[in-house]
Amino acid sequence: MITQSTRAHDAPGNASLRAMFAARKQVFIDKLQWDLPALDGRFELDQFDTPDARYLILLDPDDLRHRASVRLLPTTAPHLLGDVYPQLCADGPPSGEGVWEISRFCLDPAQTPAEHRDARNQLVTALADYALHHGISEYVGVAEAGWYHTISKFGWTCRTLGPVHRDGACRILALSIAVDEDTLPGLQRTGTYAPLVLKFEESGEPGL
Repeated sequence: MITQSTRAHDAPGNASLRAMFAARKQVFIDKLQWDLPALDGRFELDQFDTPDARYLILLDPDDLRHRASVRLLPTTAPHLLGDVYPQLCADGPPSGEGVWEISRFCLDPAQTPAEHRDARNQLVTALADYALHHGISEYVGVAEAGWYHTISKFGWTCRTLGPVHRDGACRILALSIAVDEDTLPGLQRTGTYAPLVLKFEESGEPGL
């Protein structure tokens, strides 16, 4: 099950948001050793977890355990690429009503390799579905060079927005993902497509 939440400030009272922020702390702070703040030593949140943020959260249908999640931000509001890493884009960061940023793509570490891959594919498919139903024609983001190599093989149209830069021990770059009528067939061709029910929570929007 995928849930979509629009209210970052409701995290203390929302179990799915709490599970996502806790998983982000485990992955990005504990495992990857990123220098990020941890709320109460348990949750990873930053300055971009604002009411503008949208979250896609993959939960286990049996126990509602967090499996994967991602943060989406409109490029018309503060976001990571535009505010922190604009230098990664040779022609400036793309922005506009149909351009949204992907960040904090998080796969729960307490999964087998098969579960990890399945959760990844379901979240990628949910990203494409969400874009197609919400007028998003382009996703942008920042990724490590090795992760971009994986992303570019999912079957969607993906390109870099500038050269690779070194950020501490990491090699990072800016990327763009086009979403159109060819995206889902492309995901199907590579075996990445893994559809599931997308349930909307708190936004007042109908489920798909």
